[in-house]
Amino acid sequence: MLEKIVIANRGEIALRILRACRELGIKTVAVHSSADRDLKHVLLADESVCIGPAPAAQSYLNIPALISAAEVTDAVAIHPGYGFLSENADFAERVEQSGFIFIGPRPETIRLMGDKISAITAMKKSGVPCVPGSGGPLEDDEQEIRAMARDIGYPVIIKAAGGGGGRGMRVVHSEAALLQAISLTRTEAANAFGNATVYMEKFLENPRHIEFQVLADQHGNVIHLGERDCSTQRRHQKVIEESPAPGLSEKLRKNMGEICVKACKKIGYRGAGTFEFLYEDERFYFIEMNTRVQVEHPITEMVTGVDIVKEQLRIASGEPLSSQQKDIILRGHAIECRINAEDPATFMPSPGMITRYHAPGGPGVRVDSHIYSGYKVPPNYDSMIGKLIAHGDTRESALARMRTALSEIIVEGINTNIPLHRDILKDAAFIAGGTNIHYLEKKLGL
Repeated sequence: MLEKIVIANRGEIALRILRACRELGIKTVAVHSSADRDLKHVLLADESVCIGPAPAAQSYLNIPALISAAEVTDAVAIHPGYGFLSENADFAERVEQSGFIFIGPRPETIRLMGDKISAITAMKKSGVPCVPGSGGPLEDDEQEIRAMARDIGYPVIIKAAGGGGGRGMRVVHSEAALLQAISLTRTEAANAFGNATVYMEKFLENPRHIEFQVLADQHGNVIHLGERDCSTQRRHQKVIEESPAPGLSEKLRKNMGEICVKACKKIGYRGAGTFEFLYEDERFYFIEMNTRVQVEHPITEMVTGVDIVKEQLRIASGEPLSSQQKDIILRGHAIECRINAEDPATFMPSPGMITRYHAPGGPGVRVDSHIYSGYKVPPNYDSMIGKLIAHGDTRESALARMRTALSEIIVEGINTNIPLHRDILKDAAFIAGGTNIHYLEKKLGL
């Protein structure tokens, strides 16, 4: 087992990683910006290193500072968490070139799956169903582009090859708007991702967003942990997730899980990963693969009993997976609400001092959060301050427990989106299950 690791992240995921390390007897090094000295995991870690000022570019995205922190503390590995540098192939490469273990996939795998076009190509070769589209980057031949869009059928969506986080995409409903949409997306992609390459896909009008969790060790063993429904989202940002997906048959789950496992073996995957799909009319279409632990991993842990972060650590240390596919049984239902420091109506970030905090409890309730009374939420980073998870024998039981938990939780001093979650959990369409990716925006009138 790894002796000591650097946790190259902040907030709730850093604390989550620290807890897993403690259970496995791994020593921890917390790196932090000057704004994050009072983060809970920093106070609890065996060692801590300040890696720069508050701006992420000068701290959590500062590759030399992160590697230096590993060097001066005699750590053997670096866990990137999610966000920041977690899917940066150059970072993974630098970590390994510096003699440390990167707790994640190989750099070449991250690079392959990080470019949406190369990822789609790889998935097609592996037998994974993909959305009808250009099959490659869009060139400059306007006549060819128009003909391609007509063949695919409107509406189409223009996507940045290096995009992510819901940015770098535009829906086009008519040929008159096509070329301008491509030009605007290229400009946005170049500015946001340093890569102006774009491609075209058929725009599915009423899909659900369903993803499959996989684990792969260094010995060729691969398993899937079932699926999560992440359709409750706003501007492509997930708000509520649940597992298993309402209404998905066991036969289809097994089939898609096997396809994901086969694809992992084909590309030589290592570590935790997630295949993301659009699901419409009983058919799945590959969107992308996230080569890291997901924000919503706790709901999979709740229904499978598998500790995904511990598995990441075991895989990185060279151990085989602790479970085989036959051991994975989905028990009950789990729901996760992302708690953000933001105005529930305008969604504007709400940094500041948390004057009072009370976490909910009870059977089947889990809170993954780094906040506490007196903690000051900085304005420099993502607004998520925690995740509230509820598990029950049935979806109805999980919903009831989540409603109770949302009625108990108290966060004062800042605005949060807790009122929005309470509203969604009472909505008839959400209670019925199976809402598509446009449900929340339509409900909000966006």
